[in-house]
Amino acid sequence: MSTLALAVRDSSTMLRRNLLHVRRYPSMTLNLLLTPIMLLLLFVYVFGNVMSAGIGGGGADRSDYIAYLVPGLLVMTIGSTVIGAAVSVSMDMNEGLMARFRTMAVYRGSVLIGHVVGSVLQVLASLVLVGAVAVAIGFRSTDATVLEWLAAFGLLALFALALTWIAVGMGMASPNPEAASNMATPLILLPLISSAFTPADTMPGWFQPIAEYQPFTPAIETLRGLLLGTGIGNNGWIALAWCVGLTVLGYRWSTAQFNRDPK
Repeated sequence: MSTLALAVRDSSTMLRRNLLHVRRYPSMTLNLLLTPIMLLLLFVYVFGNVMSAGIGGGGADRSDYIAYLVPGLLVMTIGSTVIGAAVSVSMDMNEGLMARFRTMAVYRGSVLIGHVVGSVLQVLASLVLVGAVAVAIGFRSTDATVLEWLAAFGLLALFALALTWIAVGMGMASPNPEAASNMATPLILLPLISSAFTPADTMPGWFQPIAEYQPFTPAIETLRGLLLGTGIGNNGWIALAWCVGLTVLGYRWSTAQFNRDPK
């Protein structure tokens, strides 16, 4: 059997294993999903009239704020969902499964690929669910073309891949699942201090660089431009650069830890 065929076979086996794990333990996935959904409902129905004033709505039209909010919540959903990958990898490390896989006659990269692909599929399913809730409460994107929708989906998938590799690295570097969950907390906190809920230029001057120079804000602004027709500027290229950079960093970090000889 060729190396490619072996890699595909073993990666498919590891992917099935991880998907079965998600099906058998749905509580963690449900908890991760509830965070962006509850934030969406909270900011629309509790803070919507007040927060819309920050985007020029004057508090008069909640639908304007729904349109502004949803792209940010979709990107935030990625950050909250990939935490499950960090916890899952850490559980495998603590239970000795990673050490066992190192000694088995399987393609070494298949173990991490199974986690990454399984997590990305889980993220995409989460995005569909959050998007369905958003449409149900009034989100519309009538101006976006089919090409723009495809570009938006591609950006979300690429961002999910990048953050998943980072989460896998966090899971392998953590001594236990609790520590992995805590280490991955910035993946939830960074969207909260981005342009997800209010424009960066309405924030205090000292705080604006924190919101602008991080991976979530350019991804959110690019998604808004694709779905709502607002200006994208350089955000598209910056978002792609963040995705590629985080993917390479996470991949090298994860594989280095996996290939390291256990002590």
